Amino acid sequence: MYRCALVTVLTAMLTASAAAQVQRNFPQNALRGAIVVGDFPQISLNGREAMLAPGSRIRNQDNLIVMAASLTGARLLVNYTFDIAGGLVRDVWILRPEEAAVWPWPRTIEESQTWTFDQTANAWVKP
Repeated sequence: MYRCALVTVLTAMLTASAAAQVQRNFPQNALRGAIVVGDFPQISLNGREAMLAPGSRIRNQDNLIVMAASLTGARLLVNYTFDIAGGLVRDVWILRPEEAAVWPWPRTIEESQTWTFDQTANAWVKP
């Protein structure tokens, strides 16, 4: 009985630590920024008012989807994308420390259009 419980606990711990170490590959159109989450759908993006798109997804450091309401008031370093129209924030990934250390990463659309994206390394190179 105790062995079964021990095996279950160890399996859960190994699964959780393995999931936390999975490298996330961000899309080429993802930008880096700082957000402050307000009342849904309001956010502050790089100090400017912005809105989350309907159906937007916020993923935490373990790549699990979290509700914006659970993050109200939080200040977060993130990678994010805009919706097709370009005005609303569509996808948000809250960065882990090792992801935040990947530098450079474009903060504006203009930077992403002039820099080169290395998809294999999931990193940007300035010209």
